[in-house]
Amino acid sequence: MVRHVVLFEFMKESEGKSAIENAVKAKDKLLALKDKIDCLKRMEVGINDGEADATNYTLCLVCDFETIDDLQVYQNHPEHLEVAAFIAKVKLSRACVDYEVNE
Repeated sequence: MVRHVVLFEFMKESEGKSAIENAVKAKDKLLALKDKIDCLKRMEVGINDGEADATNYTLCLVCDFETIDDLQVYQNHPEHLEVAAFIAKVKLSRACVDYEVNE
């Protein structure tokens, strides 16, 4: 199994909304992908707690796929590309790690 972990730092304000408002919108859009992309086995999306360190990233995405090829299918899926286009407009930075899960 391949795990895809992505951290996004959102701009303080973008598209007329705050970072948290855009994070909530991104979370909703990401979670909707679970019903649209068959190769996506598991998805979890979290928004940094308001009481947590302000230097933390804004949003964390964790997805599981059977294979790296399935991850590529997900990344190139039109529904994912639509969500990615929104996030690209509101993010300041992104960090990602894809790794093999040995359970």
